[in-house]
Amino acid sequence: MALQRTKPHISTLSLRHVLPEPLALEQWAEIRPVIDGRDLLAAIHPDGVSSCSYYGWIGAVEDCPLAATPEARQVELSNNDCDTGCCGGVFVTVRRDGPFVLWTGWKNTNDIRVPYPPELRFDAAQYDAALTAAADDVSWEDPVHTAARLVARALGDGEWFERWGYRLAMVRPYRREFPADRESPSVSVLFRPIDSRCTYYSLGFAVTGDEAAEDQARQFVTRILADDPRKSARLCGT
Repeated sequence: MALQRTKPHISTLSLRHVLPEPLALEQWAEIRPVIDGRDLLAAIHPDGVSSCSYYGWIGAVEDCPLAATPEARQVELSNNDCDTGCCGGVFVTVRRDGPFVLWTGWKNTNDIRVPYPPELRFDAAQYDAALTAAADDVSWEDPVHTAARLVARALGDGEWFERWGYRLAMVRPYRREFPADRESPSVSVLFRPIDSRCTYYSLGFAVTGDEAAEDQARQFVTRILADDPRKSARLCGT
């Protein structure tokens, strides 16, 4: 009698948005992978945070951290609210293989005693739909995140910065009173000269309860797009 082959298990991916702790380094929402209904990182790095933040989903979905292409690439899934080269984290290799997406080659530099998950296989169409759904979901936002997202999208193509010889580095929301001179939630835009990786400038604005976050973001973008960004920025690192 011929042996019956067992079909490989096809997992289902969904992505959950979780706001970080008020003093976390990353203030965008964590994007946490939920595999077959289970929070993956809760099982393999329970004290860590997701390295995939919503900021990575603001541009094209095919450029987001978990996007899968035929070329295999290593993705950092979690960290200890610190640089993984210092404090460790969890990594996986993501690759598109025909109608499937594969997660293989697990590494856990946080705790080598934790068993690696098995190779995971996803239906590519379902996987891509989960990435798109995560990009479209803004139900987790508070006003400072809404303002930061709109600013990031308005400046995302980098054309305005490049016109003046700069490059956009990061748009960051701050929902806590830190540093001490921030008295309310705020949005910060970091940019640097194209020919330098060490010098950074910062532009920003406080997000208040007096106006809709959308209006505050629009006013900020209109103001800074009017001239050389350095004229209204402060030097924050060399």
